[in-house]
Amino acid sequence: MSATVIQMKQDLRAASPEAARPVIEIDGVSKTYRTHDGDVPSLRPIDFNIADGEFVVIVGPSGCGKTTLLKMIAGLMPPSTGEIRVEGRAIVKPHGDVGIVFQTAMLLPWRSVMRNVMMPVEVKKLPRERFEPRARELLKLVGLEGFENKYPWQLSGGMQQRASICRALVHDPKIVLMDEPFGALDAMTRERMNVELQRIQRETRKTVLLITHSIPEAVFLADRILVMSERPGTIAAVYDVPLTKPRTLDVLADPKFVELSQTIRRHFNATADGS
Repeated sequence: MSATVIQMKQDLRAASPEAARPVIEIDGVSKTYRTHDGDVPSLRPIDFNIADGEFVVIVGPSGCGKTTLLKMIAGLMPPSTGEIRVEGRAIVKPHGDVGIVFQTAMLLPWRSVMRNVMMPVEVKKLPRERFEPRARELLKLVGLEGFENKYPWQLSGGMQQRASICRALVHDPKIVLMDEPFGALDAMTRERMNVELQRIQRETRKTVLLITHSIPEAVFLADRILVMSERPGTIAAVYDVPLTKPRTLDVLADPKFVELSQTIRRHFNATADGS
């Protein structure tokens, strides 16, 4: 192993807050898909940790393996090499320590908001009497109190995504994985949802790993940003976000916000130019 790779591993691990134990550990994880036309590498070996309560955002070009990485952390597919550990346990199958929020809300149109939120409880055969009060608390937290009996088609896009966040949190997972959760929303709604998500994460104290194509969204939300390379993806750079929380939309004009956004953008421009 080259000295450069060893140093990158050390830098990635050192970037996690030292005072907190890692909740997620990614150790030499790669992924290659087997097809009739031959092997298709998706991810080169990746190493990083995520601490308890940390909000980490991954940015990278389309097709670089971001979603593949989230699926492996959730236990939905195995890595080709390396190991993923959640709270010290190797992940070899789907597990109950994660909630997942997708790009679209994916609510079932024939189920009410409450019944959609309670789906993980039903699937996991958890006691309804214990988790229904939690579902109501979550709906109140995201501003959907009074909408429990409404149907998805009666909600705006932002309200549907709020309900999907409640669904991901209802069984009280340790980790929330978010795959472009606001990509389908208009710009103004997306900004409001970023503020809302920051508040929800602060109040629930969940560990969050979010992937996005939006650099401003990454800087607004993250404690730490991992920048991925073109496919086969790997971690090309790590940036700590030097902005205090909670953040309001006024931070978009903060010189530190602008500088970090430009730094990350230059990283992608340099890659696209081949320099």
